[in-house]
Amino acid sequence: MKRIFLDTNILIDFFADRKPFSIEAAKLFNYSFKKKINIYISAVSYNNIYYIIRQSFSHLETIKMLSELNEWTDVIDVSKEIIKKALKSDFKDFEDAIQYNCAKSFNKIDFIVTRDTKDFKTSALPILTPREALALIEDSNS
Repeated sequence: MKRIFLDTNILIDFFADRKPFSIEAAKLFNYSFKKKINIYISAVSYNNIYYIIRQSFSHLETIKMLSELNEWTDVIDVSKEIIKKALKSDFKDFEDAIQYNCAKSFNKIDFIVTRDTKDFKTSALPILTPREALALIEDSNS
């Protein structure tokens, strides 16, 4: 079973239903529900998702979505060590540096899924778009 790390942009695509991106995000979650993959996210994603989703939904609706996300995924904590590594990294986007170092801290992640692959060009982990991830998952399940 593949262990994938989702960048916050994929999670926001899903919850904000940002078409056409939400379709691929929904397919990834569907594979998780079918126990074909395990989805991991960074704890830092929660506040970023809340900030964006809260602009369109009430506080209670947003909290309900985040509660569902908590049930559907495994969360990797952000530690002082992860922040130190992010601060020293070559990443131009600090949030991506945090997420990358969270994923890297959990040695069992197979790949990171993001729409911003250029932001992860120095990654030691494979970086896939949602479409590439889905193709890989579908190939390994056939």
